[in-house]
Amino acid sequence: MRLVEEGKNLLLTQIKDFDIKQTLECGQCFNFIELADKDYAILAQGRDLRIKQEGHDLVFFDTDKKTMEEVWIPYFDLDRDYEAIKKDLLNMDPKLEVSIKALYGMRILRQDFFETLISFILSQNKQIPQIKACVRNISRLRGKEVEHGYLFPTYDEMKDISEEELKECKTGFRAGYVLSALDSYGKGLLDEDQLKAMDSLSCNQVLKQVKGIGDKVANCISLFSLDHRDAFPVDVWIKRIMEEVYFDGQETKNALIEAYGKKTYGQLGGYAQQYIFYYGRDLNKKKN
Repeated sequence: MRLVEEGKNLLLTQIKDFDIKQTLECGQCFNFIELADKDYAILAQGRDLRIKQEGHDLVFFDTDKKTMEEVWIPYFDLDRDYEAIKKDLLNMDPKLEVSIKALYGMRILRQDFFETLISFILSQNKQIPQIKACVRNISRLRGKEVEHGYLFPTYDEMKDISEEELKECKTGFRAGYVLSALDSYGKGLLDEDQLKAMDSLSCNQVLKQVKGIGDKVANCISLFSLDHRDAFPVDVWIKRIMEEVYFDGQETKNALIEAYGKKTYGQLGGYAQQYIFYYGRDLNKKKN
């Protein structure tokens, strides 16, 4: 990669293994707006970023070098060698070749823990457009207004929200789960540094003490915000494609699929999961 200053903008050139659309649209984050093809406004890390991809170059609008190096390069995981990750995964499991080729530019974001915690609690039994709407509603209600919308609220901005307010944001039965998470977070029971220092199994056990957080949501939070890259969330898409490809089409419990993923891919389980998830979901869309 090479960093070039162009007025108020920064240009990151010669980027390998990165596609902004694949990264944002794969179901790991929800507070962004597509302005045009591969041109997005991302409301994350307490900031409003416009970013555009042109071939192997990324334009970061109105961004200084310090913010680029300290915030956005880590956020987009641009300091990690995905070429090596893909090679290792293919050595572990040649069946991943089709999905890895299809999703050549997907990267796992390093997201804010509190936002990810609440967002994935809201994600249960919802499609991505519905999750995005809930996140947008809560952000509009309690978050800071910026050029392209509203930032997701911090804990302090959200700590006194009522169940009625949450339900007005179309959260449904998940409102109670959000309140439970806010209570645990406020009491210091969900300390980000401590959760990162744990192994993924221990981290998930702590997260699952919050009402409404099960295995899938805990794994998503671990993977997308706590840097546990061995986490292997199992949802309907993962279950379907794993049963078809790895379990001879037989009905298989989620726990067994998760165990298979962790055993097969080890510390790279989260990457394998994302390739399988997005490819399986995209394949289903094409069939329909």
